Amino acid sequence: MKAIQSLSEFHRFLSVGAPLHPLVSVVHVSELHAIQSDIWKRFTATFYTISLKYNIQSKIKYGQNYYDFENGTMTFTAPNQVQSVEVETSNSFNGTMGTGYVLMFHPDFLGKHPLANNIKAYSFFSYSVNEALHLSEKEESNVIAIFKKIEEEYQHIDQQTQSIILSQIDLLLNYSIRFYERQFITRQTSKNDLLTQTENFINAYFNSDEGLQKGLLTVEYLASQLNLSSNYLSDALRSLTGQSAQQHIHEKLVAKAKEYLTTSNLTVAEIAYNLGFERPQSFNKLFKNKTEMSPLEFRQSFI
Repeated sequence: MKAIQSLSEFHRFLSVGAPLHPLVSVVHVSELHAIQSDIWKRFTATFYTISLKYNIQSKIKYGQNYYDFENGTMTFTAPNQVQSVEVETSNSFNGTMGTGYVLMFHPDFLGKHPLANNIKAYSFFSYSVNEALHLSEKEESNVIAIFKKIEEEYQHIDQQTQSIILSQIDLLLNYSIRFYERQFITRQTSKNDLLTQTENFINAYFNSDEGLQKGLLTVEYLASQLNLSSNYLSDALRSLTGQSAQQHIHEKLVAKAKEYLTTSNLTVAEIAYNLGFERPQSFNKLFKNKTEMSPLEFRQSFI
């Protein structure tokens, strides 16, 4: 696996001129001519990338997922994420890759700016490529303006360059949050509604013996069954309902526990094991945290 260590190295692999700034760069997708195709099968980079791609006629494969970038689409990667790219086209891999922009910036560029810590909270840097951000025409124009402003700013490097560029990156990230919130509401993840899929899966899990066999239902397992990343699932559900995926799981778990406690003769320990807990104490703690009563107190209130 190739580890790309710097923006300069990445520029060379993309057959574009050396970056004007060693820690931040904007490249035009139309100018890229990827070389040494074996590099792209599996690689990492030490910097962040935010890409806007559009009017690309071929499909690009990231890992096992294909995506069509015919319309304005944004993707985000964090440092040291394993990536792979395969261009599915009849043309040579060394051909141009379409149109759009790729912003690259090294973590060192963030310095002591608040963004150095805050950027870790932007969960879309760990979304899968099939969870890319789709932009409307107006949204796309806003994003392009920011790319151009960043590109313009590092043409002349002075004491204000870093703070101005970081303010633009911060703006871009906040726009991305707004646009994703819109996307969660206006786009369906698949043929069925995401919330319905989520609730149906959680209900089926707790209404079967899955807990005994596989243990406590996790957000990671739930997301994998819905073909989503865990961060995307939680962010989408939070946007739709105000609750994260973990909160949805706990809500259904407590509801099922209440059903057991009021309609069965199972002991509290047996109920805990049925729900996937390894230790009844953990179940007791969660139940009391959610209901302000222990499982036994809840059962006794119905006697």
